[in-house]
Amino acid sequence: MTHDHDLVLRPTPAQITAALNPPPGRNGGDLVVETLAGLGATTVFGLPGQHALGMFDALRRSSLRYIGLRVENNAGFAADAYGRVTGEAAPLLLSTGPGALTSLAALQEAAAASAPVLAIGSQIPVAGLGGARKGYLHELPDQAASFRGVVKSVHTVRGQSQIPSAIAAAWKSALTAPHGPVWVEIPQDVLLAETSLPVVTAPDATPDDLPPRPELTALAAHLLSHAERPVILAGGGVVRSDASGKLRLLAEKLNAPVVTTFGGKGAFPWNHPLSLQSWLEDRHTTDFLEDADVLLVVGSGLGELSSNYHTFAPRGRVIQIEADLGKLESNHPAVGIHADARLALQALLETVEDRPDESARERVRELLTKVAARIDGQNLTLEQQVLSSVRRALPTDSPSFWDMTILAYWAWSAFDAQGPNLMHSAQGAGGLGYGFPAALGAAAADPSRPVLAVSGDGGALYSIAELATAKQYDLPVTWLIIDDGGYGILREYMTDAFGEPTATELHRPDYVALAESFGVTGVHTTPDTLQEDLGRALRTPGPSVVVLPAVLRMFAPTHLG
Repeated sequence: MTHDHDLVLRPTPAQITAALNPPPGRNGGDLVVETLAGLGATTVFGLPGQHALGMFDALRRSSLRYIGLRVENNAGFAADAYGRVTGEAAPLLLSTGPGALTSLAALQEAAAASAPVLAIGSQIPVAGLGGARKGYLHELPDQAASFRGVVKSVHTVRGQSQIPSAIAAAWKSALTAPHGPVWVEIPQDVLLAETSLPVVTAPDATPDDLPPRPELTALAAHLLSHAERPVILAGGGVVRSDASGKLRLLAEKLNAPVVTTFGGKGAFPWNHPLSLQSWLEDRHTTDFLEDADVLLVVGSGLGELSSNYHTFAPRGRVIQIEADLGKLESNHPAVGIHADARLALQALLETVEDRPDESARERVRELLTKVAARIDGQNLTLEQQVLSSVRRALPTDSPSFWDMTILAYWAWSAFDAQGPNLMHSAQGAGGLGYGFPAALGAAAADPSRPVLAVSGDGGALYSIAELATAKQYDLPVTWLIIDDGGYGILREYMTDAFGEPTATELHRPDYVALAESFGVTGVHTTPDTLQEDLGRALRTPGPSVVVLPAVLRMFAPTHLG
């Protein structure tokens, strides 16, 4: 018996000739870039280093476009954003030791957000692998160990013939649901050595599907079809799997209200009659979710932010669709369906019954009215004005990237992303410095539309060096910096907890002058002129900086009482 997987395509005479006569002057680095091109990569990010020079030299013999950043962590954030907006595995080329380790915070964010990043780092020469203390530059006893707790998979190469297979396996891992970052490391001498191996063409690295078990979707469909008050909580898994259309069809078929998590912004239309928007840090929303007799959670682990800081206590049945097995039922008992969100939602669409419910839309209106009244009662006009000005200035199809700053925390709850995969933040791992370098990665993916980055002054100081990157590649990123002279949210937290803040105040450089020193246009603005100044910057080709001196406040939390 012959099986499909037993069939091997025979090489053509031309392929045999090419294999027998590879081009001269190639090294192990060429095998890396040839493999990436064969897998479909077009753009790589990174930062060169002594041990990785074989890879970077090979780039000039390839068709790959290189975007070089100034700090490895920022290069990781750029690759993260490129992976999020394209759905492709974004290659990230790094050097050994300090260069590799500097990327870890960015890779943690990619892991938390399920962003596909293919990080390829160099290693010390083969003779030093395995813990032998040779004293090489950048030497670590076990470099790969630093990545195992962060990335999806680790792949170590020891010879040139292993390079295509290792990179293809990593590519497949990065793009198999749940998406995520992976790590490949290749010794310096393997990269530098001349190679006589044939040119790498098209490795097979098709991601595995993760379909749901049919008996579980049958049970879930029955529970949803016969629920009295079904509700859907949609997370980042819906966005990553490009399942927003299926989510909308299912919600309308069930007449089920939908709330999106902060990672799932845009997964459901903001102004849809069934949209509860994304007010998860609100007790009214938490009560609404708890009152559901059947709650369908799609692509979310119901973690700290998605559960109003673990105060959410469901009273009804929970159905959880999650591609990350470690998140399945990790916070609440559920009908746990280990599956890609898109495939599971399709299965539910094919099996649920239409569920008429004239009360659902009225209950949504009542909830949003309660939320609005709570916020309006807190004298937060400035914050709402600033967020509204940003929304009006930003084109509807432009992506935005938000650092960990007070305006971003507002945006998680109150900003209309106006579409799936258009609003991104570092709320997965919660590290500073994400917004601007991530926006550069998105602009590299699609330079035809302007991209917005939003940072506080604290987060901006992590990324100032990347103004050089923005200028060098003429990337259409407008960077809004909210300058309040410190780490504003930590100032609030410490004042609330201890009566006064410590270690939160920062010297205030002139960010406009800094931008101009890089050749980037900068402007100071005010809350009243923000919409006009930001809109003009977004309409102007190339990078720009808009600085808003303002002290913003957070709305009152509802999880502490």
